Amino acid sequence: MKTVMTAITSLIAVSAFAANDDATVVLERLKSPASICVMGDPCAANIGKAPVAVAARTGDQVYNSACAACHTTGAAGAPKTGDAGAWTSRVDQGMETMVKHAINGYNAMPARGLCADCSDQEIADAVAFMVDKL
Repeated sequence: MKTVMTAITSLIAVSAFAANDDATVVLERLKSPASICVMGDPCAANIGKAPVAVAARTGDQVYNSACAACHTTGAAGAPKTGDAGAWTSRVDQGMETMVKHAINGYNAMPARGLCADCSDQEIADAVAFMVDKL
């Protein structure tokens, strides 16, 4: 019974403390982290402008950022970079097929090797980079 009374007393004390919070503090805490940007606001300076072009990544840059995780370890059956035996049947299918598989996904390999922002050319360059290592 003593434990129940202590718990009830604690809840009443906490409730009283919360009720004493300044309303502005509570409203600030509940404020949405999102903001809206409309024409005429300073944040709208780039609305409607063409995006800044980003330089294409090289095959080795794409490989190191997206492909290496699986192709250096052989994860999920990925052929290891530099292992000619593992790549023979793939190379025999031709670059066009290998690039198509890399872009669209094949077996356990997800589409684009999970490099969602890679262009088709960057994927092709990454495949060529791996084939050049044979």
